[in-house]
Amino acid sequence: MTTNTASRPAAARVLLNKVPEVTVWFWLIKILCTTVGESFADWINMQLGVGLVNTAIIFTVVFAAVLAWQVSTSRYRPAAYWLTVVVVSVTGTLYTDILTDQLGVPLWISTSVFTVALVVVFGIWWARERTLSIHSIVSRPREAFYWLAVLVTFALGTAAGDWTLELTGWSPGVSVLLPLALIAIIVGCWRLGANPVLAFWLAYILTRPLGANLGDWLASPKVPDQGLGLGTLVTSIIFLSAILATVVYLTLTKKDVIETHERTAKYHQRKREWPLVGVMAAATIAAGILLNWASAQPHANAAAEGEGPNPAEANVHMSSAEATAHFPKADVTQFRTLVGTMNADLGKGDQAGLNTAVNAYETAWDDDESTLKPLDGRAWDYIDSQNDALFSSVRDTKDPTAEKQAIQALLTTLG
Repeated sequence: MTTNTASRPAAARVLLNKVPEVTVWFWLIKILCTTVGESFADWINMQLGVGLVNTAIIFTVVFAAVLAWQVSTSRYRPAAYWLTVVVVSVTGTLYTDILTDQLGVPLWISTSVFTVALVVVFGIWWARERTLSIHSIVSRPREAFYWLAVLVTFALGTAAGDWTLELTGWSPGVSVLLPLALIAIIVGCWRLGANPVLAFWLAYILTRPLGANLGDWLASPKVPDQGLGLGTLVTSIIFLSAILATVVYLTLTKKDVIETHERTAKYHQRKREWPLVGVMAAATIAAGILLNWASAQPHANAAAEGEGPNPAEANVHMSSAEATAHFPKADVTQFRTLVGTMNADLGKGDQAGLNTAVNAYETAWDDDESTLKPLDGRAWDYIDSQNDALFSSVRDTKDPTAEKQAIQALLTTLG
């Protein structure tokens, strides 16, 4: 997928293009980087116990350093460019996780905020440079806009991907299919003549949830409909090794070097632009309808699927209002506070604190069983099945991804 270049900036400001040619190698390594962004961030934050905020601070500093290296180069160099992409993928993921896990911002709000932020970045970029083309990154301002847009796309992709899991209860493996299908539609529209710049950035955003869900699928526990059980460390090593091998290959072969500023899009046909925009808009609407339908279907969250004392009840989906309508507000508030403490401990990488919070929650839940269950046995069984999934993820599998999914599902249920 290629993009057009607008007129060149003044000669004194022109650099050799600072980004790679958009080939199959570009998309391959981009997906590898997004997968690392999910798995490596989880490993450092949770497995090493560094904590979410500290990990974000570390990677913000690292991002600033590698970006300075990238900016200091006079032309595209694979090592500098792709190291920056790897680091920004981790950093963007961490920013979204802080909003969700540390500050308790709902994923739909995070997705909306980052969408607006990306529109603003693109708007200012276009107003100043009159192009959003990746083939036009030949000046410092354009390079600054480009990396800011990349950072926001990673944060947006993370929020949108996690929101999809929250809405649907799909496992990471199943969730890969939606962004993959949307990317396929975009590629088809590009081949038929769609605006290449629009097609590029839409595909770029969608590779983030695709890579993140792929990383979750590989790292999640090896149980039915969940993952391959490789763990976050092994997944990170595999993909970092693949990235290194690809970067070395591209450095030696120079297959992704853009030799000229001016270029003509291979498939672009202006007369087809708007009809194909309509096709992509229709695909977006269809995806929204699918997500709305899936959210209304009977399901448990991905971490809780099949758990609980009553499988028939565990597979029933209830909204927050339905699950808590008949229970005293004071009790629901108490449970929500305890689960919020778990969420904070998980965000800090404090496994001991998480275990303590889980024990306190289990004690409170068991103490209230005699009063809550008679009020609404169906809702009690539904929440209890999510509790069992939470207890299992914390005490048995001890997998950060499963713990996060179980806690988020319970927070959603408790309002």
